[in-house]
Amino acid sequence: MTAIAMRSPYLDPQANALLAAATVPRKALLLDRDGVINSNHGYVHTPEQTDWIPGIFDLVAQAHQQKMLTVVVTNQAGIGRGYYSEDEFLAYTAWVHAQFAQHGTPLLATFWCPHHPDAGSGTYKIDCNCRKPAPGMLNAAAERFALDMRSSWMIGDQPSDMAAAAAAGVGHRHLLEQPDDLAPTIRALAMTAAQ
Repeated sequence: MTAIAMRSPYLDPQANALLAAATVPRKALLLDRDGVINSNHGYVHTPEQTDWIPGIFDLVAQAHQQKMLTVVVTNQAGIGRGYYSEDEFLAYTAWVHAQFAQHGTPLLATFWCPHHPDAGSGTYKIDCNCRKPAPGMLNAAAERFALDMRSSWMIGDQPSDMAAAAAAGVGHRHLLEQPDDLAPTIRALAMTAAQ
């Protein structure tokens, strides 16, 4: 596995205000993207391809009620495979963040990995330390935002999401068994707040 310079995360325009409102050490809701935020139609990178997972805005609203910061950590091998560019990905990510802001549930940042060890082309074909199941993106988020990972949550739809979260020391890890139903996850998050 190669240690490389990780891509800079996309920071929401409201990032400074969100960070200022969160007490240190900060808790986070860490979300995979495709299959958790939006339906995974395969390499989604335009608004037209986007179907939100039912309950995603309610889940992030619940996190906001608990003073948690919401951070997306997403493998984006579609870049490495040449299906879309880094600029196209960032433009789409800005649109996704704007949609969450319009719902009153802003995302703090999106960390992303464009690499793939087998299917990537050129400089993207690399076994990196940022692509999940490696914990690089989660560790970078923890360091940048002073996150208390033991009190944080990771929601994913793949075993690689859970492996990355475990390696990063995330205390609450939830693998979605039915991606179209976030209701049990919302209830679990709410129950944690009540304890």
